[in-house]
Amino acid sequence: MSEKNAQHPARAGVIVVAAGSGQRLGHGIPKARVLCAGRTLLEHALESVIASGVAGAVVVVLPAGDPVLSAVVAEAALRSVYPTSITAVAGGATRAASVRAGLAALPPTVGVVLVHDAARAITPPAVFQRVAALVSAGASAVIPVLPVVDTIKVVEDGIVTATPDRALLRAVQTPQGFDADALRAAHAGDAAGDATITDDAMLMEASGVPVRVVEGDALAFKVTTPFDLVVAEAVLAAGVANDAAGPAGSVDLPAPARTGTTPTPTSRSSRVPQ
Repeated sequence: MSEKNAQHPARAGVIVVAAGSGQRLGHGIPKARVLCAGRTLLEHALESVIASGVAGAVVVVLPAGDPVLSAVVAEAALRSVYPTSITAVAGGATRAASVRAGLAALPPTVGVVLVHDAARAITPPAVFQRVAALVSAGASAVIPVLPVVDTIKVVEDGIVTATPDRALLRAVQTPQGFDADALRAAHAGDAAGDATITDDAMLMEASGVPVRVVEGDALAFKVTTPFDLVVAEAVLAAGVANDAAGPAGSVDLPAPARTGTTPTPTSRSSRVPQ
């Protein structure tokens, strides 16, 4: 972690990217507004963030002018004791632009930044804790991953041209964690304009920053298609998501950079207001 952040420690700032259109999901509304087991995907995602106990500030990046999602964030901010702040900003035309909007809204004292997709709505809190802990220990970039179980083929013009060694491949999830200064520098660098870069970890790679990995979780899957939504609803109905949750606040992070009483992290059973 940078010298500046070591001198001004803070709990993690969490950027929840919720500005996606949801076209592949087919509901005709922004994906984060889609209901899953009676609650929006954004509400589920915020519940996991809060239950993890790692966040000192949460910035939710929303589609511009969306009153429903703005109300979800406002209600969460009004009712939630921990983390210390939950705010919303409008997203940009691309995911990278949305992340930059979130970065700009985080307090300057934040030393660790987690970037999370709201579409990975039932990610267990323990994944947030693992990622935040490794960045807090000095890693500049950390991603949760799972081994790839399928054989992967490289195909060009309908012809298989290569078969990568599956043992070397990993499926990448979120939240992705970063040293705040390193992430800001990457977003200000030349690689930030590369349209082929699909996430912040790839941007860090392109900027020459080593990216470390921690264990992901099968529940951190991305709700992209109608089938994914059915799976998420089934998981929630079965109570598997709650059973897989790690204990809130168990990660060893630097103390929040503020005065006064530190709020007590909520438990997994605490719910973001509906």
